[in-house]
Amino acid sequence: MAINKAAAATTQGRSLHIGLNGVSGDAYSGWSGPLAACEFDANDMAALAKTKGMKSTVLLTKKATRANLLSAMRGAAKSLKADDLFFMTYSGHGGQVPDVNHDEPDRKDETWCLFDGQLIDDELYFELSKFKAGVRILVLSDSCHSGSVTRELPPPPPPPGQRAKLMPDSVARRVYEQHKAFYDKLQLDVAKAASKAVVDPDVALAQVGATGQATALVGSFDPAVILISGCQDNQTSMDGDHNGAFTEQLLKVWNHGAFTGNYSSLHARIRAGMPASQSPNLFVLGKAANFLAQAPFSV
Repeated sequence: MAINKAAAATTQGRSLHIGLNGVSGDAYSGWSGPLAACEFDANDMAALAKTKGMKSTVLLTKKATRANLLSAMRGAAKSLKADDLFFMTYSGHGGQVPDVNHDEPDRKDETWCLFDGQLIDDELYFELSKFKAGVRILVLSDSCHSGSVTRELPPPPPPPGQRAKLMPDSVARRVYEQHKAFYDKLQLDVAKAASKAVVDPDVALAQVGATGQATALVGSFDPAVILISGCQDNQTSMDGDHNGAFTEQLLKVWNHGAFTGNYSSLHARIRAGMPASQSPNLFVLGKAANFLAQAPFSV
């Protein structure tokens, strides 16, 4: 039987979109973290992915659990091969837990606040490291990344009528104390399971100014990863009525596909349209130079 070489060589794209307008009070010491636009963000990014031919999974609020997110990521890691694209977006609160495996200079690990518990950044990047060599991974995170020592100072209050995507420090402390064994074990399990050093990307970002240096810091990382986050470590991402500020500006720049340029220019255009109080960040892991030069969202 003849083999269709063109079909065999076709790349595929899969995407995962997470949006939480709230979290379970049982998992967060009674705090429900209400937001307004995160489900809109997830649905709008899934719609964008669909226009590029990707097979998408959307996890909204109560469905955006730790188990569902990890299952979706692991399924994609198993099925995707070199040159395929995995596109993941997160819109929701960012948080912190104390660092117990000593990979953070400020002794705090950053988190995504999922419905039934936090996903620690160590876990996220360990899961990404499981993708096959040559897989392209794009992560867009519309949340607060409270990773640097500057977060020791209280963030400025949000503008009137806006909501910050940041779990309050007082809540973060209570949540950790109530679930200390769980979050400590997560970090230690990741450190034990990692066959190579997993350098925290926020640490890499704080130390380098060029993508080549970031790749060198993390060492061998088989997939090519681009991460664009909604703000700097010492800033706060804002929620909105229909979209978060970062997602809203991204969609405006993308302009239903009329945008022409690569990932670097997409990031620059988004950043140029944001207020000084929220400057989106971009960094890479792995051999991502060719990926950066591609047209955004191309499968």
